[in-house]
Amino acid sequence: MRFQDAARDARAVVYAGIQADPLVARAAALLADATAAQRVLARAVMNGESDAAEPWRSMFPTLFGSVAAAEGSAERDRSEAILAVSLAVATRGEQVRSQFRGAIVEAVTELLLARRVAADAIRRERRILFDGVPAEIHPYDVTVETPGAAEAYDCKWGARGISADVLHQLDDARGHAAAEGDRLLPVLVIFDARRSCEVRLARHTAPRTGTRLVTIETLDRLAGRRAEAAS
Repeated sequence: MRFQDAARDARAVVYAGIQADPLVARAAALLADATAAQRVLARAVMNGESDAAEPWRSMFPTLFGSVAAAEGSAERDRSEAILAVSLAVATRGEQVRSQFRGAIVEAVTELLLARRVAADAIRRERRILFDGVPAEIHPYDVTVETPGAAEAYDCKWGARGISADVLHQLDDARGHAAAEGDRLLPVLVIFDARRSCEVRLARHTAPRTGTRLVTIETLDRLAGRRAEAAS
């Protein structure tokens, strides 16, 4: 089993520009330390197109109202910062907004993994190669490249991003690694509710018992405990 940088084609060059945008780094840093409610706020706001903040404050009173004020200004300030950065993403055009959201999930995944493993073991946009097996066209969003315990992450903004192709690619990688005597843990990171992911997964017959699932409720497990099985 070998890792290789993805080809620098036109898509990769354009997406690299999105990944390097300061807005992505700012959003990821905030969401890596966010509460579950703050992450739900970010998802809701980034799914819209409005630049109005006040309606969101009224919809999330525990983050902005009297309860938040009673618990201290630090969490309310973080909620305001998350709201601001989410609105900045929401007001981009539909295609650009979609790319930003995907890049943010990848960046959050990388930040959380860096709390568990050495930063130099974490790579982005990598392909995994196996002897005698054609290389996958699409690279993995994030990989943890440690001897004997590698991990491959496919990151999606929503449950609708779960497809048979994604599930097959992850399971095939695990199987090919095992055939070579290596261990590879495939993981789906979905910035969406677990229930939505379960509904989507129920529609597929693609193998997934060896793939782990991390959802918006369990993102912090990337930094420590093992992800849940996607079965």
